[in-house]
Amino acid sequence: MAVRVQSDDFDLGLEVAELTRDTRVIGAVVSFIGLVRDTTGGDLTSMELEHYPGMTEQALAAIDAEATKRWSLSGSMVIHRYGDLKTGEQIMMVATASAHRKDAFDAAEFLMDYLKTDAPFWKKEHLKSGSQWVESKASDEDAKDRWKT
Repeated sequence: MAVRVQSDDFDLGLEVAELTRDTRVIGAVVSFIGLVRDTTGGDLTSMELEHYPGMTEQALAAIDAEATKRWSLSGSMVIHRYGDLKTGEQIMMVATASAHRKDAFDAAEFLMDYLKTDAPFWKKEHLKSGSQWVESKASDEDAKDRWKT
């Protein structure tokens, strides 16, 4: 289980190779990469992500630990970037590995839903017309709510 918060980009292939190295019990790997996308119709120039070092890593580790507790995982990895990112750049990735695909898929989806709502990042869109903070969405909270036991 690994969590990293970094400004540098990452290579999904290398990260998955590290996740699956030295094991013969993994039968499934699920990965997801989030990209900066322009939802403004061409006005977005970049997205700035801010965080509090230390607090952010702890929050991501707690989310990852909960996924590991709920599903039988052989490994998991969460990488989230911060800083000024351009449209099309990678923001984050989640990868889960398990003996069976259902655990890997469910854990990856859980991680994504909780990262979207509970990861302490603040996002600011830089637009050609100015800048604005990104508000949370009720649909993201609804997605997270389905995992409550």
